[in-house]
Amino acid sequence: MRIALVASPFICVPPKKYGGTELFISQLAEGLVALGADVVVYANGESRVQAEVRWLYAQDDWPIEEEMYSSLKDLNHTSWAVNDCLPDADIIHLNNAPGLAFTRMRGPRWVYTVHHPHLPSLSEFYGCFENVEFVAISDFQRQKESLKRIRTIHHGIDLAQYQLQTNKQQYLSFLGRIAPVKGVHSAIEIAKRSGIPLKIAGEVQPLFREYFESRVKPHIDGKFIEYLGEADLAMKNELLGNSMAMLFPVEWDEPFGLVMVEAMATGTPVIAFPGGSVREVVSDGVSGFICSSIDGATASLHNIDSLKPAAIRAYAQQHFSVERMVLDYLALYREMYDEVALFEDSGIGSQAAA
Repeated sequence: MRIALVASPFICVPPKKYGGTELFISQLAEGLVALGADVVVYANGESRVQAEVRWLYAQDDWPIEEEMYSSLKDLNHTSWAVNDCLPDADIIHLNNAPGLAFTRMRGPRWVYTVHHPHLPSLSEFYGCFENVEFVAISDFQRQKESLKRIRTIHHGIDLAQYQLQTNKQQYLSFLGRIAPVKGVHSAIEIAKRSGIPLKIAGEVQPLFREYFESRVKPHIDGKFIEYLGEADLAMKNELLGNSMAMLFPVEWDEPFGLVMVEAMATGTPVIAFPGGSVREVVSDGVSGFICSSIDGATASLHNIDSLKPAAIRAYAQQHFSVERMVLDYLALYREMYDEVALFEDSGIGSQAAA
């Protein structure tokens, strides 16, 4: 069984810094290869994932600045990738919405992981492709879609890349896009009300530059409120691992929130608002606290010592390991592969072809 994993061409696999979808593709690909699967990844030429990589565009192109050009580039890359793998792939696993337009082609079976938040326009688009196996990354996300073929597979991470840190320092952390829906402004307010310093890391995309300049930057003093820029894996380990808690005060329906698992992998509890998938990822009172307000989040910090780093990491290992995620996807691929084999062995396929 040959599996083609198709990424967008904008960010390399794995990502150097920002790129949750690219991190997912990298860890899925390497996990499948470790189990002996035949895998090819379609990404860009800067990708260093430990699997066969094919590319049309040589370099990263992020952040996206011109929507029309970017859409055309994504379509060009994806059409090339599908054309290349169509003759010998048994499963084509897409991770970019434009790729769905090519699933009307005859041949392999198609998987699409829904990385985007729920939008009516996207849901209408998804509904045009009944032959695709859709994978939601949370039950919350799955319940928003009315698709005939959809299941939930939670993300997982390679916990070996994250070090358990049992001795925490007296600061809070925030890691994520610097955007209103991620609640950076609320994280700053929680820090001020609690009197505990805050370290912020994340990408400032052009779309949210004004938000950063007006609602985040005025509070940055380099001491009580620090901004560290974008975070690579080493910085994530240091920032999250040493933090007494990571703040996740989202103001939207989070599709999954991989950074919550990354924090828990270092033994750091998550203080989160209950948007979207949060209750599926954080176990309240075990791996963090789920709070409905800034006051609630501030108050929860008084009980943060009741959450033990080793137990937090064990929870992440039990529920969000890359091994579990890879096995879930492999089971899906095999189910689809066996379904095709049964269809062909029955003679129906040859009759239809005739």
